[in-house]
Amino acid sequence: MELLTPTPPPQLAGNHFSRAFYSPTISHSFVGSRRDFHQQHASATGSPWQLEITEEVGERVTVAVGKAIDKSLALLQFCFQRFCCPEIVLLHVHQPSPTIPTLLGKLPASQANEEMVAAFRKEEIEQTRKLLFNYLNVCRKAKVKAGVITIEAAQVKKGIVDLVNMHSIRKLVMGAVPDNCMKMKKASSKANFAARNAPPFCEIWFVNKRRHVWTKEASESLTIFPSVLSPPDIPSERLSFSSSSNLMGELISNRTCLQTDSSNTGVHCFGVGNQVHIEPDKAEGASSTSRSCSTNQIDSLSAERLLPSECSNVEEETLYNKLKEVMCLAETLKDEAFAELVKCKSLEAEAFEAINKVKVFDAACAREIKLREEVEDILRITRQQQQKLLEQREEVTRDLQKMMTNVAVLDIHLRRSTHRREEVAGELRFIQASMTTLQDEKEELLQQKEEAMCQLEQWRSRGHTGVPNCDRFIRIFNESLEVTEFTLSDLQTATCNFSESFKIGEGGYGCVYKGEIFNRSVAVKKLHPHNMQCRLEFQQEVLVLSKLRHPNLVNLIGACPEAWSLVYEYLPNGSLQDHLFRKRNTPPLTWKTRTRIAAKISSALLFLHSSKPEKIIHGDLKPENILLDSYFNCRIGDFGICRLVPEEIVDFPSFRRNTEPKSSFPYTDPELQRNGNLTPKSDVYSFGIIILQLLTGRPPVGLTNEVRRAVLSGKLTSILDTSAGEWPLLLAKRLVDVGLQCCELNSRDRPELTPALARELDQLHVPEELPVPSFFLCPILRDIMHDPQVVADGFTYEGEAIRGWLEDGHDTSPMTNLKLSHLHLTPNHALRHAIQDWLCQS
Repeated sequence: MELLTPTPPPQLAGNHFSRAFYSPTISHSFVGSRRDFHQQHASATGSPWQLEITEEVGERVTVAVGKAIDKSLALLQFCFQRFCCPEIVLLHVHQPSPTIPTLLGKLPASQANEEMVAAFRKEEIEQTRKLLFNYLNVCRKAKVKAGVITIEAAQVKKGIVDLVNMHSIRKLVMGAVPDNCMKMKKASSKANFAARNAPPFCEIWFVNKRRHVWTKEASESLTIFPSVLSPPDIPSERLSFSSSSNLMGELISNRTCLQTDSSNTGVHCFGVGNQVHIEPDKAEGASSTSRSCSTNQIDSLSAERLLPSECSNVEEETLYNKLKEVMCLAETLKDEAFAELVKCKSLEAEAFEAINKVKVFDAACAREIKLREEVEDILRITRQQQQKLLEQREEVTRDLQKMMTNVAVLDIHLRRSTHRREEVAGELRFIQASMTTLQDEKEELLQQKEEAMCQLEQWRSRGHTGVPNCDRFIRIFNESLEVTEFTLSDLQTATCNFSESFKIGEGGYGCVYKGEIFNRSVAVKKLHPHNMQCRLEFQQEVLVLSKLRHPNLVNLIGACPEAWSLVYEYLPNGSLQDHLFRKRNTPPLTWKTRTRIAAKISSALLFLHSSKPEKIIHGDLKPENILLDSYFNCRIGDFGICRLVPEEIVDFPSFRRNTEPKSSFPYTDPELQRNGNLTPKSDVYSFGIIILQLLTGRPPVGLTNEVRRAVLSGKLTSILDTSAGEWPLLLAKRLVDVGLQCCELNSRDRPELTPALARELDQLHVPEELPVPSFFLCPILRDIMHDPQVVADGFTYEGEAIRGWLEDGHDTSPMTNLKLSHLHLTPNHALRHAIQDWLCQS
């Protein structure tokens, strides 16, 4: 067996016991056999002598260590603390693995290649050597002399018992399971086997996790008279033994070893047949064990050992010097032999690995060739099948193209016909409804006019004055005869005496009721009679609305001076305010409807500001005063605070209102709030706020600055009202530009409401028709192609048209009138897909 020897320890055991292992150097020495050595000394002394093995090995503590490092360290620490022994022996049983790892997995050792088994066994031995080095390193750090005995066995428990018998071990420390687990593992436990089969002279300590479990006491002592005895001048404590494997050297006698020094730390290895002892100072530089030594030098050493005991000290000194020279030469030869052995083994391993790789590569090549042939056969069959499928696909594709062309043509014609029919039907219904409505309104107006004239004549004949300022009201009715005068009883009958259930609105000016007059739904606005300002607004609104007629202004049907009430047409969809903020569960307006409302408001304001001889300024434009009919057409109402301004004084800064501003604060012109100047630009400012509200659906306070920040940061889409649908970006940007320009604080920076601006806003919600690209048109039919075919002249024609051209016997180009090189037609699939995409988008 090989001798494992660490360097002397520098520190105490307690500080280094738990540190990591390291691999010390290895020193191997081979001299004569133990028996020959003792025989030489026996013949030299002249009389044999006895030696008890109990004194050699028995007094030492032997520790059984294995591959489990944690458990083995626990056993060593237990021995260091419990026995305080200066010298221990490490017992290890090497169990060869029954399986060998290969490229194909693990195989039994009997089925694997001999070279592979030998290489794996060598690797196992090397790992075992490193493990034992680590244990020796622990002992070195603990300042404890240590030796190693090993054996190779199929079962660890039998190997332990065999080593105990071989080396007559008196005290053994080994691992065991706790008491509460002994019954579970009693049949197969190594501790149980050792307790039953160990010789009687062996005392075994069983330890678990550094705790003493139990002890198998020794029943008798051992005294053996070996055939080979040690000389009396060599202390038994310095003798060491090698392992039973034939890898260890024999005993080397050295005078420096005969001196007993408690400060030196030795490492001893014990075995069966041979023994070796290596001093620590030589163990540091050694790396492996040599297998041979010089035979001549050993023979000379043996001859000198056989000299009689009467030799002088000079001869003994000479013998020692020769032995020392032999040792040095043996060390040198041993190192060289081991280096050559390592090199040979390395080359053998590389050659073996290369051979295995070549075999694997050859097998892989053969398998790949076979697979390639199979794949080529499959590929050839697949190509044949693919060719058949391609031919079938071409046939089906041609038929499908013809069918798709016919279906596309029919579908386009059907869509056009359906669309045109719906348009015509809608126009017809609208015209019929308009004609009926106009006829009814005309008849009602004529009837109301006649009734009003009769009532006016009666009123004049009676000479009554029902309310103050009635003369002025009569003058208004004289100027505008289309406004009907109602009595208080008429309004009470229409509204059930102004019942709360008929009330549809209420404000600071009064209340609004829904009623029925002449089988027509009307809205009755009843002002507070005690408020003089309400009376003035009543007269002003009658004066203005009686003279105005516009599709986007509220129609005034009549008035009742007696009740200070105005009668308007009833608009069922409420106000714009209700739809912007979803009051009364009203549905949201789409972006098209909102754009149309903005355009109609601009048209109505342009009409008011263009009236002659006096311009009309609304002065209170806000979403509450913009009403919606059943078709969501807007009507501007509430002209109570409007002003009639002569055209020649509108541009003078000195023009001022007669009253303080009464419109809602967020919609009021800032200049009007500062100096009271009321101009057409005041309505433009209110119109700008309404446009921004139509875009965002948000309250007016601070809306202008919020929109400006969004535009500057490029986040316009983040403030658009998503309930209106997906706004077209160009349309939204244009509306934002108009709204922000109208909301400028300085009236001079606001745009004028011109017919061009009103026309532009009116065209925003009308989708533009895309022009048909010229290359989509057939040169023969001058219509969009549905089956484009390329002819030999390079032009593309409608398939049906060019086929008809060729079937008529023409062999020339319809465009160049040159003879065609061939009459084959090639489908233009790219152009056909482009035409279909364009039709879907348009």
